[in-house]
Amino acid sequence: MAIQPRLIVTGREADGTSVFVTDEPGKPVVVGAIPGSEFYLMWGTEDGTATVGTTPQQPKLFPFFPGAGGTRVLFLRWAPESSAPEQLADPDELAAEAEEKLPGLMGVFEPDSPGMHTTDTVDYGICLEGELHLELDNGEEVRLTPGACVVQRGTRHAWHNRSDKPALMCYILVGAERVS
Repeated sequence: MAIQPRLIVTGREADGTSVFVTDEPGKPVVVGAIPGSEFYLMWGTEDGTATVGTTPQQPKLFPFFPGAGGTRVLFLRWAPESSAPEQLADPDELAAEAEEKLPGLMGVFEPDSPGMHTTDTVDYGICLEGELHLELDNGEEVRLTPGACVVQRGTRHAWHNRSDKPALMCYILVGAERVS
């Protein structure tokens, strides 16, 4: 049975007592520009320094990639490349849909190198189901299987599901400043 993403958030009452604030299933977001894939946007923090306390907080989910000090956590179910539906819509319409549903995501992708992108984030990617290949710009690849954790440090890369089954990854993105 496939993992179903679920969000549980804790908080504090005014008197300091710990409580569960949220316990709900993740809701998939699909975009035609990445056919067959499901994004589960779970939580994020504002850029800068994260805070905790009794003040209720709402997740900061957009833009898709956090700025320096901000965070995002998401699950992404990757469809097998062999069975992903074709992109039938106009490319401009697909880009507009993706920008509406996942603001900031598509702007990092290179039009002349499908799937290749670079972000100013440190990403912790954990393979939960299936398998996924991480390709770097020099053509080297590594195959991730359940239990593999990759630390993606702002390098140019692409993800590929070359298997015949969906792959589920959990990504924790931490906004970073790029330095030489």
